[in-house]
Amino acid sequence: MGRPFVVTLEGKIYSCKYCGTHLALSDDIASRAFQSRNGRAYLFRKVANVTVGESEERKMLTGIHIVADIFCVQCGSNVGWKYETAHEESQKYKEGKSVLERFKILGPDGSLYWASPEAHIGELMSRVLGFF
Repeated sequence: MGRPFVVTLEGKIYSCKYCGTHLALSDDIASRAFQSRNGRAYLFRKVANVTVGESEERKMLTGIHIVADIFCVQCGSNVGWKYETAHEESQKYKEGKSVLERFKILGPDGSLYWASPEAHIGELMSRVLGFF
């Protein structure tokens, strides 16, 4: 497989925390009020430089949805998920949108969010030992 094609975004950018690849623009945030199992997450109308995994039915905080994990095209890190189908009418607005988990990305100002103190310690240990 060849080198992946990576799109460079202009503006206030959210990037992969592992390799710095541009993932989304702050202008494309549909909601900042999302929650994942690991903490805060943002719903984006569109994202870039990701590959989409296999679709699966998953029980989320707001009900059952068909989702697919999304991965950074450069380093392969799981950065969130994409909503394929929402079963409940009130959740249909999520279809086709993607969620980036805050602790897996860098903010436009380079800020890094941790899921929990344990995740922070685990991340530091991974970097010290030389693996992600």
